Amino acid sequence: MSYVSRTGSAPRVFPQLPTHSTPHAPFATSWWGNAWITALEETSMDAARLSRGRAYAREGSVDTITITPGRIVAYVHGSRPRPYRAEIRLRTLTPQDWDHFLDAVAADPAHIAALLDKDMPQALVQASERSEVQLLPCTGDLIPSCSCPDHGRPCKHAAALAYQTARLLDADPFVLLYLRGGEEADLLDELARRNARRAAAPEGEALPASVMGPGPGVPAREALTTEYRPALPPPLPPPPHPGEPPLLPDVPGAPAPASLEFLATDAAARAHAYLTKGTDPFAVTSPWHDAVRLAASHPGLTGRRTFSRQFAELARAVDRTPTGLSRAAAAWRQGGEEGLSTLETPWDPPAGPFDRARGALIAADLPRMTIRRNHLTNAAGSLQLRFGRDARWYPYRSEPGAEDWWPEGEADEDPVGALTGMLGS
Repeated sequence: MSYVSRTGSAPRVFPQLPTHSTPHAPFATSWWGNAWITALEETSMDAARLSRGRAYAREGSVDTITITPGRIVAYVHGSRPRPYRAEIRLRTLTPQDWDHFLDAVAADPAHIAALLDKDMPQALVQASERSEVQLLPCTGDLIPSCSCPDHGRPCKHAAALAYQTARLLDADPFVLLYLRGGEEADLLDELARRNARRAAAPEGEALPASVMGPGPGVPAREALTTEYRPALPPPLPPPPHPGEPPLLPDVPGAPAPASLEFLATDAAARAHAYLTKGTDPFAVTSPWHDAVRLAASHPGLTGRRTFSRQFAELARAVDRTPTGLSRAAAAWRQGGEEGLSTLETPWDPPAGPFDRARGALIAADLPRMTIRRNHLTNAAGSLQLRFGRDARWYPYRSEPGAEDWWPEGEADEDPVGALTGMLGS
């Protein structure tokens, strides 16, 4: 028995669709709706007309849509008061095409269930294509026309109609079958007959090739998917600085807000470092180093003479005084691990840049310095440069004669730059 399509069927009328709520959201969310849009866009040679057509569709300029087998018609409001009549044509399937398609659907109860659920699995379309039945339109299959004076294929009015049609296909794949010449009720009746005939067939009877499942190597997720999800947008660039935590309420029985803000600040700093550098710059070697890093990265914990309760607790946790931790945090901010090492570990640098530093300072008319291991100190005992193992100079300052040295200013490969930077600050 051969299924015969109804090319003279009564038209289906769809009321005007509402405006698109999200400006840049895709018109189709199903993969078959997007196949329709692809066929439209690959037919067009003018991206500007397509862009204007998308805008018309999003603005709700497409009036009531009337669909008959092989034809879509609607009035589209443009820049002039009188709307234009836009039309899109699509070839209907032959009776032989429908026989092959229905065999492919009836071969798998899941295909029937999907159609009843208004879905169109890719496995079904692939089975149909193996039977040489092209259900979805290809490039050039959609033939647009319009009453406007623009002879583009498509013009912006026909393009708007095609985009709105994709939304109809999303909601009901039977709209596409109807466009191809198939009535939903007749198709379902014919599928029921063929399904019953298959169930009554003698065991072992050979099945036509069109009813075989997806070919080898097709992932089940891809074969059975019915939803189209556009590619994710590219990630936003990282901000120039880590964010700050929100103000948290002080709730009885809950952790102290200051402690939570401290942890959140540290997490934001680590995340920002991963985003900007691709590695963890906070890979510390000991609890002491980790405490110094935390103290250096939290703006509320630093100081020289007054310390918050959280800062004192952090120092006590690593058996140090708050002043010692604050000094170490300043060194960490100055140069990270190398800055802390320069604070804590004097060493004897080899001959070379270190020996030439005093001459460079004198030539720049800066204070004369005395040498002690890797330290250069002025006569008043208030300014000092420390030469690090990374060949940078770290500036320090103290009250004259107090030997209470604190890192101050930025490290520099040039001793003159390091000292003048500290003097300028």
